[in-house]
Amino acid sequence: MGRTADAIAEGVAIATAAARLAVKNHILVGTIAEGGVFDTAKYLDDAREALRAMAEESEAAAETVTALRKRARGRHSDPHGTHDYRDRDVRNLRRRAKQSSGVAARLREMMEDPEQLRVIVEEARAAAWSDVRHNLDRRLRVEGMRPEQDPDYERMRDARMQALRLVDLQALSSAQRAKAKRQKKLADAG
Repeated sequence: MGRTADAIAEGVAIATAAARLAVKNHILVGTIAEGGVFDTAKYLDDAREALRAMAEESEAAAETVTALRKRARGRHSDPHGTHDYRDRDVRNLRRRAKQSSGVAARLREMMEDPEQLRVIVEEARAAAWSDVRHNLDRRLRVEGMRPEQDPDYERMRDARMQALRLVDLQALSSAQRAKAKRQKKLADAG
């Protein structure tokens, strides 16, 4: 029973991490992209839906493995591929179905537990804030960096100068020509 319980616990941990990631993404989109305010209650529903999706996926996996097990029973020839199961695989397939069903049942329990949902939302909020903080820190460090602080400054200088000549100065020249052309049209029309 230890192997099954361990596999269920691992499956629940993976599914919970996936749910937390989904909620984190909802938080980032809802608060940053859409300019909303963080509301725990809204994200509790997102956590519940993410767990529901994971539970349904585990239930579907259990059904698939059960069908494979039934098809494998009584087949004693050599398999022709990775998922071409035989009678000797029946016991392992039964265990896998039991594990998938166990994961689904545990996730459905978590969906109904407001405290578990709050934990997922809080961990997702902390992860979202961590992403934002690291992103801001990186941008401020790079944009505010002085040449003497950048260890790659000398090595990358030639590439930056070439980009300046070939891209930036060309774009500036093109913009200036377009501006002069517009001004000439306005002067001619006026």
